[in-house]
Order: sequence, then structure tokens, then C-alpha cells
Amino acid sequence: MIVSSGNLRTLGTGFNAAFMRGLGEAPSQRALIASTVKSTNGREEYGWMGKLKGMREWLDDRVMNSISTYDYAIKNKDWEDTMGVDRNDIEDDNIGVYGTLFAEMGSAAGAHPDELIWAALKAGFNTNCYDGQFFFDTDHPVIDADGNTQSVSNTGGGAGAPWFLIDTKRTMHLKPIIFQERKPLTFVSKDKMDDDNVFFRKQFIYGVDARYNVGYGLWQYIYGSKQPLTAASYAAARAAMIDMKGEKGRPLGMLPDLLIVSGSNESAGLKILNNELDGAGGTNEWKGTAKLEVVSWLA
Repeated sequence: MIVSSGNLRTLGTGFNAAFMRGLGEAPSQRALIASTVKSTNGREEYGWMGKLKGMREWLDDRVMNSISTYDYAIKNKDWEDTMGVDRNDIEDDNIGVYGTLFAEMGSAAGAHPDELIWAALKAGFNTNCYDGQFFFDTDHPVIDADGNTQSVSNTGGGAGAPWFLIDTKRTMHLKPIIFQERKPLTFVSKDKMDDDNVFFRKQFIYGVDARYNVGYGLWQYIYGSKQPLTAASYAAARAAMIDMKGEKGRPLGMLPDLLIVSGSNESAGLKILNNELDGAGGTNEWKGTAKLEVVSWLA
């Protein structure tokens, strides 16, 4: 193949198309637990999450909900992936493999947010969220109806494979994990004959870059446990979520409907949610109470 500007444009278009094909085929389950928030700065503040109090009877003056109690922000990060195409491969018409490589680049780029999001969920047992406590913790501070601070738990503790229970109906607007996007994925080419990379290294360079990060949203809408997944631990998690109250003793009205597990807990989850009978031969009261989602990123 003659290395000309026209041929290089054609190649670049083909590489970009392969990248986009891989990007579109990337598997994703992030919508289950993560809200996408568009960012306009280097970091975004989320201290306001601690002030979702709800309605009160209007007896005298309005009560203003301050948004400055908590100091929690998510700082955007830069991400990139770059591939070089040797000029000799173009001259020798040896470029067939690059279509596959660019498709794989697209798939990896598309899956990267999932990788970060599910890693953050797993790390929530020992990483702080907006209230200064671990995201999954036994003592989140919540003000009760009498104005006293109470400790509220959204975890069962334990040390095994993590599993999670979530109310998908209550997470329409803000989910437990925040995917903060400042700049979406952009495909960039340095494929002009007079580019330094071509002159010095005989390489045409193609890459992708983006700017985003992940952080924690509302801990109230998810329950995490590392206890063995049994009917008893599942029942305890459901009860904790259903009975959970927010600020001023306001019931949150949650009814968990999604059980998220790794592959090691798939069998246990299927038994709890699908079997007609329990382990003792009696009626399995938990059948159909939630949908099971198996997430490989949790392994």
C-alpha cells in the first residue's frame, strides 16, 4: 500500500469504526447501581446529599435545609489508551490485525467505567462516603424524630464474598454510585506524514482519552454484606432496608427488589429467590422477592 494522505484518511476512518464497534459491544451493568452526573469543573461537590429531609408540617416559619454540613467532592481523573501502527505494516499491507486490536481497544474503553464503578462498590466496606463513615457501615449518623443522632446500619458485616441488596424503584434519580463524566471518550489520530511520531519512530499513533471518575451517592438505598448468603442473612438485609428511616424519623419506604452477587454466590442466590422449598422442605417464603444479577466485576 502506498502511504499517502488519502490512504491514511481511509485507514483512520476504518480504525475509528472498529473502535466504535468495540465500544458499542462492551458489556455494561453499571446502570444498575450508578447514576451518570455531567461535570463542568475539575471536581464536583456532593455535600447536599446529607440534607434530603422531606416534607414537614408548616406551623410557623419555613425551616431552611442547609447544604454545607458535609464536605464531600469527587475529583475528575484523566484516562487514556494509545496504539501505534508501524509504517512498515501499512507499506506491506499488513494491517488486518489492527481492526481486531482497535475493536478490543473500544471494548476495553467502554467497560472501563464498569470496572471503576464495581470496584468502588466492593471498596465501600472500607471507604468513606459523604457523611464521613464507610459507605457500608453500622453507624451512619441520622437525626431521629426527637432531634437526637442515631446510628443506622446498611451492612451485615462479615468477611466473605460481598453481595448487595438494592431498591431499584427508589434509585431513579440518584443511585448508590456516582459516575461523574467531565469529558466523554474521544478518538484522536496523529497520522500525518510530517507528525514527529512518524518522522522519528515510523509510527502512526491513534488513541482515546476521557475525563471522569466515580464516587459514592446515597448509602440509604443499598445494603452490603460479606456474610454467607443464606435465607437468614437475606431476610435480615431486607428487614433492615424496609425498616430504614431517614432524617427526622421519616420512613424511606424501600422495598428491595434486586440482589447483586458475584459468581461464587450465584448458586445461593438462585436457591433463595427461585426454589419453591427451603432447605428444610418447607415453603420458601423468599421466592420471587427480588431479581438476581450476577456481576463478574465483583469476583
